[in-house]
Amino acid sequence: MAATGSEEETQLQEMEEEAAAGEEREMESEEEEEGMGVEGSDEEQDESSDDEKENEAEIQRLEEQLSINAFDYNCHVDLIKLLRQEGELGRLRRARQKMSELFPLTEEIWLDWLKDEIRMAEEECARERTYELFEKAVKDYICPEIWLEYAQYSIGGIGTQGGIDKVREIFERALTAVGLHMTKGAAVWEAYREFENAILGTIQPAPGTVPTPEQQELLNTQLERIHTLFRRQLAIPLLEMEATYAEYEEWSDKGIASTVSQLYKKALQQMEKSKPYEEALLVAEPPKLAEYQAYIDYELKAGDPARIQIIFERTLAENCLVPDMWAKYTKYLDRQLKMKELVLSSHERAVRNCPWTVGLWKSYLLALERHGAEHQTVSEIFEKALNAGFIQATDYVDIWQAYLDYLRRRVDFSKESSRELEELRTTFTRALDYMKQDVEERFSESGDPSCTIMQNWARIEALHCKNMQKARELWDSIMTKGNAKYANMWLEYYNLERSYGDHLHCRKALHRAVQCTSDYPEHVCEVLLAFERVEGTLEDWDTAVQKTETKLNRVNEQRAKVAEKEALLAKQEEEKAEQRRKSKAEKKSQKKTQKSGRTGEKRKAEEEEEEDEDEWGEESEQPMKKHKGDAGEEAMETEPGVFGRKAPFTKTAELPAARKARLAAAAAKQAQQASQDKRNNNLSVFVSNLVFSMEDPEKKLKDFFQSCGTIEEVRPIYNTRGIFRGYCYVQFEDQKSVAEALKLDRQEMDGRPMFVSPCVDKTKNPDFKVFKYSTSLEKHKIFISGLPFSCTKEQLQELCKDHGSIKDIRLVTNRSGKPKGLAYVEYENEGQASDAVLKMDGIVFEDQTLKVAISNPPRRNVTDKPEYSRSLGSMMPRQLYGARGKGRTQLSLLPRALHRQPASDVKAENGTLRDQPGAPVPEQPAASGAPPKSLSNADFARLLMKK
Repeated sequence: MAATGSEEETQLQEMEEEAAAGEEREMESEEEEEGMGVEGSDEEQDESSDDEKENEAEIQRLEEQLSINAFDYNCHVDLIKLLRQEGELGRLRRARQKMSELFPLTEEIWLDWLKDEIRMAEEECARERTYELFEKAVKDYICPEIWLEYAQYSIGGIGTQGGIDKVREIFERALTAVGLHMTKGAAVWEAYREFENAILGTIQPAPGTVPTPEQQELLNTQLERIHTLFRRQLAIPLLEMEATYAEYEEWSDKGIASTVSQLYKKALQQMEKSKPYEEALLVAEPPKLAEYQAYIDYELKAGDPARIQIIFERTLAENCLVPDMWAKYTKYLDRQLKMKELVLSSHERAVRNCPWTVGLWKSYLLALERHGAEHQTVSEIFEKALNAGFIQATDYVDIWQAYLDYLRRRVDFSKESSRELEELRTTFTRALDYMKQDVEERFSESGDPSCTIMQNWARIEALHCKNMQKARELWDSIMTKGNAKYANMWLEYYNLERSYGDHLHCRKALHRAVQCTSDYPEHVCEVLLAFERVEGTLEDWDTAVQKTETKLNRVNEQRAKVAEKEALLAKQEEEKAEQRRKSKAEKKSQKKTQKSGRTGEKRKAEEEEEEDEDEWGEESEQPMKKHKGDAGEEAMETEPGVFGRKAPFTKTAELPAARKARLAAAAAKQAQQASQDKRNNNLSVFVSNLVFSMEDPEKKLKDFFQSCGTIEEVRPIYNTRGIFRGYCYVQFEDQKSVAEALKLDRQEMDGRPMFVSPCVDKTKNPDFKVFKYSTSLEKHKIFISGLPFSCTKEQLQELCKDHGSIKDIRLVTNRSGKPKGLAYVEYENEGQASDAVLKMDGIVFEDQTLKVAISNPPRRNVTDKPEYSRSLGSMMPRQLYGARGKGRTQLSLLPRALHRQPASDVKAENGTLRDQPGAPVPEQPAASGAPPKSLSNADFARLLMKK
C-alpha cells in the first residue's frame, strides 16, 4: 500500500511540472503575439468600442420605447438579446423580470434565463432564488426540457440537508406534469431512474463483504424504488416503450411479473392507437392546429382526464395565442376536473396569453367566484380586465356586466341597506360613466346602445329593492338615448310596471309607446287596447281607440308613400335595364353582320354542314315539305319519322354516325311521348333537386316511396346524352298515396333535400307555385337570424318552447340542404310571439348572438311576378328567330349568304319567315297579282353560290 502511495505522489509531481511548463510556454507565446501586433490590437479595440456604443444606443432606444408602450412583445425580446450579448447581467435580469410580469415566456427565453442564473448561483441564497425562478418557469407552459433542467439542477444540491428528498419531489412533480407526454415524457422517466440507480450504487456493499441487516433493508428499499419506476413507466403509453421493456427484462433478476406484462400490453395497444396522431404532428407544419384538434377529439372520446389535460397543454404550448383553444381547455377544466389550483392557474395563463379576449376574462371571474376566491382578488382581476385593451366597445359591456352579476350575487336583499348593496349601486354608476366617457371616446360609438346595464339596474331596483321610483328614472334615461322608437323597449318597461308598479304608470307608458314607436306600432296599439279591456273605464277605452286609430292612419299614409316611391324606383330600374338590353342586342347584331362579311367560303361550307347536322337534332312541330330536284340532282324522298313527322334521308349515301345517334335519341323520345298518354297528373307527384349522379334513380325512388302506396310508374328524365337531369315523376294508383308522398317533402336523399310537389301542367296553370311565402306582417310568427349552422329543429324547439305553444318550425336551407342560419317559428297566437321577441332578441346561443323579430317578409320584387313577365312580354316587341323560336345554341340555321337578302314582306314561305334577317327573297313576278313562285332545290343551290 505504501509503494502504491509513493507511485501516486510521483505521478502527481510529474503532472504538476508538465502543467507549469505549459503555462510558461503559453505566457511566452502571448508576449510574442503582443509584441508582434500592437497596431492590430489598437484597431480591434477601436472597432469593439464603436460596436459597444452602437449597442448601447440601441439598448437605450428600446428602453425608451418600452417606457412608452410596455406591451411591445418584440421590443422586449430584442432588448433581452442585446443585453445578453453585452453581458449586462443586472440590466438583463431586470428586463427579463419586466417581460415575465406582462407575458408568459417561451421555452427558449426561460432556458437562457435559467442557465444564466445557474452560472451566477454560487451561494445558498442564490440557489434558493434559482429555485423560485424555476417555479415560475414551469407555470407558464408544459415544457419537458425545463422540468429536466429543474431536476438536474436540484441534483446539485443533493449534499444539503434533505437534498435527496427534494430531488425526488421535483422528479415526481415532473412526472405528474409531463410524464404522459408521448414523445418527450420518456426522457423524464429515464432521468429519474438514472438518479435512483446512482443512489443504488452508493449504497452497494463492497465486494466480498456481507451487508448488515440495516444495509440489506436499505438496499431492498432502493431496488423496490427502481422496480416501481419501471412498472409505472411501462403502464403508460409512450413512444419506443418496447426498448424500456427490454431494458427492464435485462435489469430485473427475477423477471417481469405477469401483471406488469399485462399493463404493458394494454399501454402498448393504446400507444398504437395514438401513434397516427403523433405521426401527423411530426410531419405537419406549424401551428398544427387541425392535427392537435383531431388529437383532442380522440382523447375526449377516450375520456382519460390526465391524457386530455396533457394534449391540451401540448396544443397551447404551440398555439398560445388562439383564444378558442384556451376557452375549450378552461371550459373542460371547469366542468370536469374542478380542481381549484389547476383551474385558476389555467384561467390566469389564458388571460395572460390572450388578454384581448373578453370571454376568457368573464370565465376567469366566474371561476374565481365558483372556487370561493376573496372579494379583493376578484376585484383586482376585474381591474386588470379593464386595462387589457379589448377590440370592440361591446366587450366592455360584457366585462362590466359579468362583474355586476358577481356583485349582485353578494348582496343580501333581505336587508334594507348593506355595504354590498351600496357597492353594487356605486359600481353601476361607475359602469355607466365608464361607458360614456372612456369607451365612447375611444371607439367613437356607444358600446351599449340598448342600455343593457341600465336595464338590469332598473330590474334589480324594482325586483329586489322595491324602489320603483329609481327604476322609472332609469327607464326615462334609457328612452332619451334613442330607444323610444322601439316597441320592445316600451313593452319591456310596461312589463316592469305591470309586475312591480301600478296601472296608472302602465297606462302612461303605453300611451307614450303608441306615440313614439316606429318599428311595430300595430303591436303596441294592440297591447294598449288589451290593457284597457281589463283595467280601463269607458273614457279610457275611447281615448285609447282614438289614439291608436290616429297613429295607425298616420303610419299607413307613410307606408303608402314609401311603397309608391319604391314602385317608382323599381320602374326606373326596369326602364334602365330595358335600355341596356336593347343596346346590347344592337351591338350584338352589328358584330354578327361584320363577322359574316369577313367569313370566307370555306367557313361558309363548314357552317352549313354544322347547321345541317344541327337541324337533324332539332325538334319541329311542322312537317318538312317534300322538294323535287331538277335534272342531274339527287332526288330526296321522305320516310315516316319520329313524333309523327316525315324525316328526309338520302338513298345513295349512308347516314353519318352523328345522325344515327340523333335518330336513336329521337326514337327514345318517341317512346317517352307514347308513355305520356298514360300519365295522370292527379295521381302523380313531381320530385326534384335530386343528385345528377344518382345510379338507377327509378329503383331508388320506388324503394323510397313504396311506403306511400302502390306505385304505377316512376319516370326519370334524361337529356339527349342519357344523363339524369335530377328530377322525375312518380305516379301512384290512388289519390291517398299522393297525399302521403307530399308529406315526404324536404326529406334528404344522398345528402340533398328532395323537393316533392304536386304534378301540375305549368302551360295550363302558369301561376302555380309550390311555395308562396306571405308578404304581409305575420304577428303570430317570429323570424330568427344568426343561428349556428349546426342548429337542429329539436334544439330550436327547446330554445323557443318556454315562450308559448309552437305550431311549426322551419329552418331555411339552400337547394343543397345546407342551413343558412335562419328560421321561422310559428306560435299559437300573437302574444306568445311578442313575448318570444322580447325575451329572445339578443340572447347568445352556442356563441352566436341571435336576432329575433316578428315575421314581416319583404315585398316580392315586381319583376319576379308571373303577371309582370306576361305583361312585359306583351309590351316588348317580339324578337324574330324563325318558326321554331330562339334555338338553345342561338345559331341561325340559314346559310350566311342568305342573310344578305333584304326582307320586305312578313310572310311564311317554305317554312321561313320572310321578314326575318337573312330570309331568302325570291324574284317577284311582273304582275303584282300573280302568285309567288316556290323555290326549288336548284334555286337554293344558286343562292348558296352567290357571293
